[in-house]
Amino acid sequence: MPLQRSSTARLYVKPARGITASVTPVEKADVLLEALPYIRHFAGKVLVIKYGGHAMEEAELKDSFAQDVALLKYVGMHPVIVHGGGPQIDAALKRAGIEPRFVRGLRVTDAATMDVVEMVLVGKINKEIVALLNRHGGNAVGLSGKDGELIVARKRRSEGLGFVGDVVGINARVIESLQGFIPVIAPTAADTDGVTYNINADIVAGKVAEALRAEKLILLTDVEGVKSRDGALIDTLQADAAEDMIRDGTIAGGMIPKVECCLEALRGGVKQAHIIDGRVRHAILLEILTSRGVGTELLPRTVRRSRRLTGV
Repeated sequence: MPLQRSSTARLYVKPARGITASVTPVEKADVLLEALPYIRHFAGKVLVIKYGGHAMEEAELKDSFAQDVALLKYVGMHPVIVHGGGPQIDAALKRAGIEPRFVRGLRVTDAATMDVVEMVLVGKINKEIVALLNRHGGNAVGLSGKDGELIVARKRRSEGLGFVGDVVGINARVIESLQGFIPVIAPTAADTDGVTYNINADIVAGKVAEALRAEKLILLTDVEGVKSRDGALIDTLQADAAEDMIRDGTIAGGMIPKVECCLEALRGGVKQAHIIDGRVRHAILLEILTSRGVGTELLPRTVRRSRRLTGV
């Protein structure tokens, strides 16, 4: 039987302090059984998850994220994590007396800023995420784009951005050689001359997903997902409809690059892309292992508007 997304999203709401949610053993069993067909279908598949936003900052959400990823690994899926770190970089720059600057949403990265970016992303955040996943049984290993030339970069042609790069190549063998581990990737990389660049984490996640022929690309954000012109959350969105919504202005602002990243990944062979609300506890499990989801699922234009998971 094909798996299908429900058009009604029911989010888990944590009970208020001092109130105990009453869940019977049978209801708990029903929840586990709902996940079974999804576990069966996605076992052995690669899921690339871009980790960022509030999910990286609040202790409860950080633990929720780590538990989700560890569980996916234990039931036979292959999660690959790509992380950002914008707020942490901003804080470190200000401590160093450097004012953060942006052009069209991209960080202006001079040599001094690049040193701070690499220190924070690779030297601090990456190691913290690896430790967090390992504490929850995830068996994680940290990487940057420089390790094994995992990512080959080149300078972005836009003027005035400094050491901001684009991805020109992914060495998938580096990740494939880490079977049994959860790769955690910091979005810095070098070009063929060894010059280091800062790369947008969404772009890195999309390119890694393409190279690994991932089943899913999942972007954790600080919004519910893609919304219609009347403000309603869109549960499932086909690629051609998303392109139309960008052209007519329904998808605007910071959502445009995220949707474009998903569309590029779908064109590159990724089967499904998701923009989900990382502020919801266990958002990853809810999106992958239930019929409801907590964000917007984007599908290739060749998939009919049925909310069915492709390939089932």
